[in-house]
Amino acid sequence: MRIVRSLILAAGALAFAGTASAQDIWHNFQVKVGVSSIQADEDAEISVIGGDVDISDAVVPTLQIEYFFTDNISAELLCCVATHDVQAVNTALGTVDLGKVSHFPPTLTVKYHWTDLGAFQPYVGVGANYTRFYDKELPAGGPVTGISYDDSLGGALQAGFDYKLDSHWSLNVDVRKVWISSDVTIAAGATQIDAKVDVNPLILTVGTGYRF
Repeated sequence: MRIVRSLILAAGALAFAGTASAQDIWHNFQVKVGVSSIQADEDAEISVIGGDVDISDAVVPTLQIEYFFTDNISAELLCCVATHDVQAVNTALGTVDLGKVSHFPPTLTVKYHWTDLGAFQPYVGVGANYTRFYDKELPAGGPVTGISYDDSLGGALQAGFDYKLDSHWSLNVDVRKVWISSDVTIAAGATQIDAKVDVNPLILTVGTGYRF
């Protein structure tokens, strides 16, 4: 009986340790939901017709998932989907409507947090962005008969702060500079126009976070 009791106590201790370990792991995660303003800082080099590009801003819901390695060091993934109106401007043909394009631009940053200022906890971050372009919508009746965008891989910088409301909830304000560049191919009938387009948006986010 003593051996059985010892085995039961040992099993209970292991189960408790496993639960505590799982709780510790979950406590390292923070999830934020918010609204982001994506403001393009666009520039382009366009063959054949010359000119520049104009890309509309967008306001979209965003999700951020963050994992804390220590109180001061974390990694954060920002996800969203945005759609922009695109025009070629100041070209030899004047303004050319290039329709709409959607993109999925997950951005991963490693962040350093200052935690000695009470509820106010500022941070900075550096990382990388991958942007996948999809769902091109061409304007009806225009000269453009086809368009394609290459995916992009570039850097990202970040700064912001969390304001802790309690041990779980916080308010978040964040700004990111993301470098996005795409080789674009435009078909206008039998004519092919190549363009190097830099989007390089500033992403401003306001949200609410929950730390498990």
